[in-house]
Amino acid sequence: MAKARRLQEPRGWAFGFCVAVVEPPLLLLTKRRWEGGENIPARGGCILAANHVSHLDPFTCAHFVYSWGRIVRFLAKAEIFDLPVLGRIVRNAKQIPVYRLTSNASESFVAAVDAVRAGECVVVYPEGTITRQPDLWPMRGKTGAARIALSCGAPVIPLAQWGAQRILAPYTLRPRLLPRKTIQMTAGPPVELDDLRALPLTPEVLVEATNRIMDDITRLLEDIRGEQAPAERFDPRSAGVRLIGNPHRQQGRRSRWRRGSRDRRRG
Repeated sequence: MAKARRLQEPRGWAFGFCVAVVEPPLLLLTKRRWEGGENIPARGGCILAANHVSHLDPFTCAHFVYSWGRIVRFLAKAEIFDLPVLGRIVRNAKQIPVYRLTSNASESFVAAVDAVRAGECVVVYPEGTITRQPDLWPMRGKTGAARIALSCGAPVIPLAQWGAQRILAPYTLRPRLLPRKTIQMTAGPPVELDDLRALPLTPEVLVEATNRIMDDITRLLEDIRGEQAPAERFDPRSAGVRLIGNPHRQQGRRSRWRRGSRDRRRG
């Protein structure tokens, strides 16, 4: 494994607090098999496109990227920003709120593009949520990462991760800390998008770019797992699986009312 880099940018109190709280337990409770960190640009705006297997993997992903000298900016669901203490931390750490399935969704795209143009390292989960594929292979991607990259000319670094789901399985609350689990992270070279950058951002171009991103992530994950992904990528819409939230739980009337109230306030 190549030698990691030192952080060369100010991290601020909020990100420093997160490092102090999160890094020691990860060092103590996990083993790490990290590869390809040298593919993450040492400076300048970039997009890291990662698969999503657990509510824990943003922390393990940030740990990996931070070890290569970059502070990460995640696109995080907007509800987190409304929490009293955590909301203040994520805002000061310059994370980017995502208003999923609302009329405010475009705000996330604008904020992400601005962050990349300002030289930030922005992490995007192209699937938009934890994978619904039964064996946790990457699903069909959404076009957000491709749209950001093609709008600002920044490189997209594919990132495959595996192991966080063994500590905290999708949509569970009880972690399994022992025995120590191995967190495997592999960053690949930039996705080949140069031939698409001069083209208009048509739906066809965005889908092509998204497919290339998901293909590169999937190939990296195949190497990590030593297995072959299904030939056809899982599509939750076609499978009739809910797009956000716990796919195994029916959405109640109260949660629908709360989301509708939030949308009306934002509107």
